[in-house]
Amino acid sequence: MSTYLLVHGAWHNGRCWERVVPLLESAGHRVLTPSLTGYGDWAHLLSPEVGLDTHVEDVVGLMDEEDLTDVVLVGHSYAGLVISSVANEVPERIAQLVYLDAMVPEHGETAVDVQPLTQRLIDLATKSESPWRIPPLPEMPPPFGLFGVVDPADAAWLRAMLSDQPVGCLQQPVRLDNPATDLIPRTHIHCVGAAPEGITRRPVPAIQPNGSPAQVWELPTGHDCMITMPTELSELLLKLAAT
Repeated sequence: MSTYLLVHGAWHNGRCWERVVPLLESAGHRVLTPSLTGYGDWAHLLSPEVGLDTHVEDVVGLMDEEDLTDVVLVGHSYAGLVISSVANEVPERIAQLVYLDAMVPEHGETAVDVQPLTQRLIDLATKSESPWRIPPLPEMPPPFGLFGVVDPADAAWLRAMLSDQPVGCLQQPVRLDNPATDLIPRTHIHCVGAAPEGITRRPVPAIQPNGSPAQVWELPTGHDCMITMPTELSELLLKLAAT
């Protein structure tokens, strides 16, 4: 049995994994899908003080509380920053890092460094009445939809769970200065469906930090693949448990 810890991205909450969880559990694995501070059941804690470090503490605290080891730690989108810093804090607890259409940072980088488009969102927020929070991205016509979700019913379900993103999460730097972090195997899953203009993805180096060949898989869908292709995503994640 493996333990999967699935960390949602910006604006989302733990409910976004609802279609993936039963598929992993039916294969005999344990699955945790926390909502980070400021989202879902913790939306009332949204404040200017919430930042990347807050979310790293959320995940590390959960791992300590549940005494989790050999964790397959999955980070979607913004959560690529979160899982990177978590790995820096507790590398001994992590069996695999999975970057799911995620930001993949270097030590000291912020979300703006990894995805420059983020700065536009911050600039817009600073001109608003609440300069410390960024509202969810608007729904776009197909094929882009709402974070890549184009089915009307699915988009409505997703829209109901979205909440604002604290600016601090996008401005705090990632810590990746623990050499033990480099030893953790990494897998990258890219959603290769239509993406809005300005979204960029860094090339994955051919060799992982631990010296192994890069593991890169693709899903032919939009950004929120856990909603649009849960079965295919689950099959990829289950391959990790078999390795």
